[in-house]
Amino acid sequence: MRKHNPNLTPFAKELRKSMTKQERKLWYQFLRSYRVRFLRQKVIGKYIVDFYCARAKLVIELDGSQHFEEAAIEYDNKRTSALAEFGIDVIRFSNSEVDREFDAVCQKIEVEVTRRVESPRP
Repeated sequence: MRKHNPNLTPFAKELRKSMTKQERKLWYQFLRSYRVRFLRQKVIGKYIVDFYCARAKLVIELDGSQHFEEAAIEYDNKRTSALAEFGIDVIRFSNSEVDREFDAVCQKIEVEVTRRVESPRP
């Protein structure tokens, strides 16, 4: 799998302009000024991920209700496996977690990034 599909770049730019309420909240209230750089709507292979930290090799996905349907779960699992081929891990949060448990979401991201940055995997 190629690391980047340039055909997806215009779509990724459009997604940056039309982030969901939860994506905007996580970006503007936490990730935008986070100590380790995150990118939004990053093209990796044939996918566009919500948030990506290259240094931690970590993708953060925010999932709406459509992600809990059987076909979407299967697609998300395939996508996670494809990203793993690049050595990238994915952590997922539901939109309701961002809405109701924002501090806990931020804390989990902090723990995951710290673990990966301070103890990088081979």
